[in-house]
Amino acid sequence: MAQMYDFGIRRALTGYRLAYRPHESNVCPGCGQSHWIVGRMTAECAFCSTALPLHHGAGGGSALRNRPARHPLAA
Repeated sequence: MAQMYDFGIRRALTGYRLAYRPHESNVCPGCGQSHWIVGRMTAECAFCSTALPLHHGAGGGSALRNRPARHPLAA
């Protein structure tokens, strides 16, 4: 039987991942405080500067929707 590689795609098998989850109570794993500076890709603790990735940070934003239209005669 060949071994199957999924390259980390199956998140259910990888366990809990630390991430900033919007609309939830987020406690900093570094200092225990709950004040965050939220950016586009990460959230940073206002007290100890621990950075966590946003849970739904990738895959959104205006750059994905506002691509310039191709000219019909180009290509």
